[in-house]
Amino acid sequence: MGRALKVIQWATGNIGTRSLRAVIEHPGLELVGLWVSNPEKAGRDAGALCGLPDTGVRATTSVDEACAIEADCVLYMRQGTDGDELCRLLASGKNVVTTRGDFHHPASMDPALRQRIEAACTEGGASLYSTGSSPGFVTEALAIPLVSLSRRLDCLTIDEFADLSSRNSPDLLFNVMGFGQAIGEFQQARADHVKADFSASLAQLADGLGIAIDRWQAFGEYAAARIDQTIAAGTIRAGTMAAQRITIEGLTGETPRFHFRANWYAARDVVANGWDLRESGWRIRVESDTPLDVGITFPVAPENYAAFTPGLTAHRAVNAVAAVCAAAPGIRTTVDLPQVLARFTA
Repeated sequence: MGRALKVIQWATGNIGTRSLRAVIEHPGLELVGLWVSNPEKAGRDAGALCGLPDTGVRATTSVDEACAIEADCVLYMRQGTDGDELCRLLASGKNVVTTRGDFHHPASMDPALRQRIEAACTEGGASLYSTGSSPGFVTEALAIPLVSLSRRLDCLTIDEFADLSSRNSPDLLFNVMGFGQAIGEFQQARADHVKADFSASLAQLADGLGIAIDRWQAFGEYAAARIDQTIAAGTIRAGTMAAQRITIEGLTGETPRFHFRANWYAARDVVANGWDLRESGWRIRVESDTPLDVGITFPVAPENYAAFTPGLTAHRAVNAVAAVCAAAPGIRTTVDLPQVLARFTA
C-alpha cells in the first residue's frame, strides 16, 4: 500500500460519523480534514465527534477551508449532492468516494451534470465513485460474482428486507413512511424516488453483462396488519398499513430481466398475497443455466441494531478509497474498478 492515503470526511450524519470513525482507525488512511454542515460541530475535534480520542483534526463548516486541504480522497456523505462542490473537489485533484446514489450509471445521469463532473475529473486527474450497501454492494459487488457462474441469465431478483419494528422513530415511520395509516393508493413519487438510484445501479450491471434493457419501471404495494401490534415507535392497528414493498423492474421487451424489491415492514403478520417477509437482510435469486438462491441475514441483537446498520453503508465506501485513488480519472463504477478489498492490519 505504501504511504497512508490522506482523507477528508465530508459530513457527519449517521453514515458519515461511522465513516469518520473507520477512517481514523484504518491502518492505511490518515484523516486530514473534516467538513460539517452543523455550526455547533465547527471547531470540535474529529475524534470527539465519533467517540474516539482527539486526533488534532478540527471540523470546519467552510468549504473554502476544506477544499484547500491537501488530500488524496474525500468521503462525500452529505445530505443531497452539490454539483458545484463536487466539481471543485475533483478539479483540485481530490478523488471522491460517495454514498450518494447519483453516479452509479454515468449514461443515466443528467448530461449537463455528467459533462461538468467529467471535465472536473480531467482537470484534477481525479475519480468519482458511488457505492454503499444498497445500492452498491448487493446490486453490484455481490451480484457480479454470483452471475459469473452462469453463461445464460434469465432474470436476477434481489429482495431487500428491513424490519423497522425496533426503530424508535415515530415521525419517520408514522408520518413520513405512513405506517399505521389507512391504506390508499401507493404514492408513485415514492416508487420513482427509489427507482432513480436502484435502476441506475442495475443498469450499470446490465451494461457490463451485455443485456439490453428497454425500460425501467417502478411500482409500490401496501399490506395491512392482521392484528394490533406494538412496535418501538408506537402501535399499528389492525387493518392499517404495516408493510410496504417497492419493486423496480428492468425489462427487455415485456420480459423482466432484473428485479429489485424493497420490502420494508414494521410487522410481519400482514394481509398480503405472496409476500415472503423474511428477517432483515437480502435474498438474491439468479435464474439462469446455473440457478442460485442466496440468503443473507444479520446476526445482531435488536438492541445493537441501530449501532450496527451505519457500517453496512459506510465501511464499503471507506474500503474503496485505495481502489478509487489508483483508478483512471473519471466517473468510475463497480464494473470497471478492481475488487474492493478491506484492509485490517498495518
